[in-house]
Amino acid sequence: MGLLLSILNIVLIDIVLAGDNAVVIALAVRSLPPRQRLQGIAFGAGAAVLLRVALTFCVAKLLDIALVKLIGGLAITWIAIKLFVEGAPADESSRPAKTLWQAMRLIVVADVTMSTDNVLAVAGASQGSLSLLIFGLALSIPFVVFASNLLARLMDRYPVIIWLGAAVLGRVAGEMIVSDPWVRRWLAPSPFLDYLTQALFALGVLATGRLWLAFQQRRGRVAQAGQAGR
Repeated sequence: MGLLLSILNIVLIDIVLAGDNAVVIALAVRSLPPRQRLQGIAFGAGAAVLLRVALTFCVAKLLDIALVKLIGGLAITWIAIKLFVEGAPADESSRPAKTLWQAMRLIVVADVTMSTDNVLAVAGASQGSLSLLIFGLALSIPFVVFASNLLARLMDRYPVIIWLGAAVLGRVAGEMIVSDPWVRRWLAPSPFLDYLTQALFALGVLATGRLWLAFQQRRGRVAQAGQAGR
């Protein structure tokens, strides 16, 4: 009975926590040709899970080190802005991740940075069992693959989802930063400040992405005008 309960807990954890990872994968593979999308999703999720297994045995200690989550949150902020700019349908001058390896690199970096909650939750539910731990981390692959493939298709049809996805990643980044031990000691943030920080990072990602797009488009028009004047 205890084993079945642990397995059920792991399944529920993977379902609940698959969303954020699916968002970053969907954004990363959106620019790939249709044939390579599923490859990018499967390879990226698989590589990230393998890294999760390797990180599981030290992640709990890493979280207690000041600035680790702060740096991770800043990395996610940059990735969120980059994916937003690359995925914006109105942008003609940006250079999206056109190769499978570029998409996989973004997926692995973002997924490993964001996987702390998943690793710790699954590790807790496995109750010290290595086989259950590996089962839980491996099980996250099909959940993430299905969700990210669906999101990538929806982004083609409804570009507003790109905005929502970038905002979600911004919120995750804000949550990581404000929960860093050093930030906690320095600010002692209240729950209100926690939520405010998450909201500001979500909006900040979108605002920065729009400014970046405007700059690229203006630079592209200037370059075109220069070529036309020759």
